[in-house]
Amino acid sequence: MQTTNIVDENIQRIGELFPNCLTERLNDEGKPEVAIDFDQLRQELSKDIVEGAEERYQFTWPDKRNAIRLANAPTTDTLRPCREESVDFDTTQNLYIEGDNLQVLKLLRENYLGKVKMIYIDPPYNTGNDFVYNDDFSQTTGEYMHNSGQEDEEGNRLVANTESNGRFHTDWLNMIYPRLKVAKDLLSEDGVIFISINDYELDNLLKACSEVFGSSNKLACFCWRTDGNFDNQARIKNCHEYILLFAKKETMVNLPETIDPNIPKTSKIFKEEIRNTIIKNGVKNPISDLLIPKGFPADIEKCHIDKANVIWPQYSESIIIDDFKTQNDVVARTGWASKAQLVDFINGGYKSVVDNKGQETIFVLTKTGAIETIKKRENTSHVISVLNNMGGTQKATADMGELGNFFDYPKPVSLMKYLSSMYSKDNDLVLDFFSGSATTAHAVMQLNAEDGGKRKFIMVQLPEKTDEKSEAYKAGYKNICEIGKERIRRAGKKIKEESPLTTQDLDTGFRVLKLDSSNMQDVYYTPSEFNEQKLFDDNIKPDRTEEDLLFQTMIELGIALSAKIEKRSIAGKTVWSVSDGYLMACFDEEVNETTITEIARQQPYYFVMRDSSLANDQVADNFEQIWEEYSKDTVRKII
Repeated sequence: MQTTNIVDENIQRIGELFPNCLTERLNDEGKPEVAIDFDQLRQELSKDIVEGAEERYQFTWPDKRNAIRLANAPTTDTLRPCREESVDFDTTQNLYIEGDNLQVLKLLRENYLGKVKMIYIDPPYNTGNDFVYNDDFSQTTGEYMHNSGQEDEEGNRLVANTESNGRFHTDWLNMIYPRLKVAKDLLSEDGVIFISINDYELDNLLKACSEVFGSSNKLACFCWRTDGNFDNQARIKNCHEYILLFAKKETMVNLPETIDPNIPKTSKIFKEEIRNTIIKNGVKNPISDLLIPKGFPADIEKCHIDKANVIWPQYSESIIIDDFKTQNDVVARTGWASKAQLVDFINGGYKSVVDNKGQETIFVLTKTGAIETIKKRENTSHVISVLNNMGGTQKATADMGELGNFFDYPKPVSLMKYLSSMYSKDNDLVLDFFSGSATTAHAVMQLNAEDGGKRKFIMVQLPEKTDEKSEAYKAGYKNICEIGKERIRRAGKKIKEESPLTTQDLDTGFRVLKLDSSNMQDVYYTPSEFNEQKLFDDNIKPDRTEEDLLFQTMIELGIALSAKIEKRSIAGKTVWSVSDGYLMACFDEEVNETTITEIARQQPYYFVMRDSSLANDQVADNFEQIWEEYSKDTVRKII
């Protein structure tokens, strides 16, 4: 009932590569544990050791080590379902998660490791007026507890990061760095991450991403032209922001098939075939003669080309065309742009040749006497690094309708649709863990409606409280999450109303989950700290429901949190079935042999139940025997 300890996994990997670097030490409890001999590891990794006070290039800041530790530290938090705030809870593949995004990312790592195709985030820009997550590095891993709202020394989770703070950039880096490290684990091998930012932290974000993802995996730094919301008092009016694009593995990422919407529809890149003349006189293309033999292909069925009417090439005689082929030999004299390829085309019996860009090319004679190349349009990238006419805050506010009055600086749907179309399609999963007004969810649903895709989204947002003096608070929205969820509800309804015939199967629902402390009592994790009597108390918190336990089990077993869930009755007891019986769980009281036998007959891959659910000692004694008889391969877990 806690996430994987990434440090232990890293030690194991290093040990597989360098067994001689493994050693033992005593932990805080005085018990031996495996550790890394870093002196030995340095010898393995370098002929000339770089250590101590020797100068070297590095990107660092105060508490960086703690930021790394925080990314690797396990969590015992859980996600609790909230049906009443969800839309289509039982059928949707989308998730909306409320809570500290670092803790949520750690939990998602259990279920979605390497499964997210695209991440977009719009983190705080650190303008001097932003709030940043106040991750407490002074606490031990065991003390680092869940935070579901704002909390500082006075109970606020988010704290203002003003420029007068001596740790201005440090606090921002300590906030973003561990989240990027965990997010990388969620990306698929061909996955990408987009990050919005402005001038304040662009340099630091570039360095942090280059360190986390690798500088070779940087794909672009987009310059997004906003709609003119700039400081009129500034000496130079900044009317742009940046969007960084990094890949998990640049070599695995395909070229985006998206075409910049500002490119005119008349452009040749929209044509199935691209034609160009091969006549090009000049120093690099001196004039020379070439025999164009009888049978050379033409793009017109029947024609007579008078050589006197053709300026270039100069032909030795007029050309007769019949049945889309020349009927006589002619000598053409001109400067050639692709003479070697043309010769290969002729010598190869007029079969297509491959040019220096890998495209298949054929040559034809036109009715004007010109010789042209014909190439099929290839799926090359037509994404431009400057993002123009995508809208800005004003358009984004309009996208949100009346909810736009409640949110500062949302992103426009058109921008998010364009970014999403670059690298996501079909059934890809899109994650936004600074989801704010939920523009990403809106854009994913809109894009699915337009291209028939089945993309799924996961939105994560801290339930940051709205100001009691704000219009949002007066309208009944007590935190940002309430605005985001309502925006998705309205956007989904509007999309379906605008295209009722093509959006019947469009998934506009979302399953709401809320981050909370573990469902288990402290005695579950640290039994040695409790007296003998306490060990026999119920180890599950009294306010937790069966569905709460089910979702924590799904997290532990790595089952998708959007998986189909059914509530069944077997032998008079409530049994939960996940993914058509892949996981079955029973948390009822007084579960007898009949119920267990009926469940075992269905042969689930996993079966989970409470230790207090067994009706009596006899049932407990026969438990393993029943499973061995009916489904011995089922993995059984007792909580």
